[in-house]
Amino acid sequence: MPIPSSEAELVELFRDLGAAAPEQWARSQALEGIPQVLRFLFLKGAWESIPREDDSKWIDRAIARTKVHSMEPYAGLGLALERCRERGVSDRDLNEIARCLQAQMLFSIGYLLNGPVDVPERLEDVSWGLFQIDDEGKPIGRRISGLHESVLAFDPTGREMRPRNDG
Repeated sequence: MPIPSSEAELVELFRDLGAAAPEQWARSQALEGIPQVLRFLFLKGAWESIPREDDSKWIDRAIARTKVHSMEPYAGLGLALERCRERGVSDRDLNEIARCLQAQMLFSIGYLLNGPVDVPERLEDVSWGLFQIDDEGKPIGRRISGLHESVLAFDPTGREMRPRNDG
């Protein structure tokens, strides 16, 4: 199914995708031509890789994996997490550290996808972007940009990565 073009169909699609304020997303795409469906899908998918606030099972999995595969890439994560637990760092704090670092990385990647930042002058024609592509892999439509502007809005807690008030 192609991406709908009418505002009403877009509202329905955004609602089905679980967007907060589906009318705003749809209006922006329909009236301004901003590829909001693609922005939404990218950010929603990226946030699925960031641990949920109250789910620290990933810590146990990282530690267990390191015990079996101690020399593979990222095995240091399990080792470090185990040392932190041994020193009394709570899973809640470890989870908060991971969530913040990963959300910051997502923001940085979202910003970087707008194009290069520090390019030497002799490489003035270097550019890139995130685009929808056709069946042949060629970019179509407008660049999917400004992803960094919406990263915090996708925090499932609704607090935009601000700390809990309960301590």
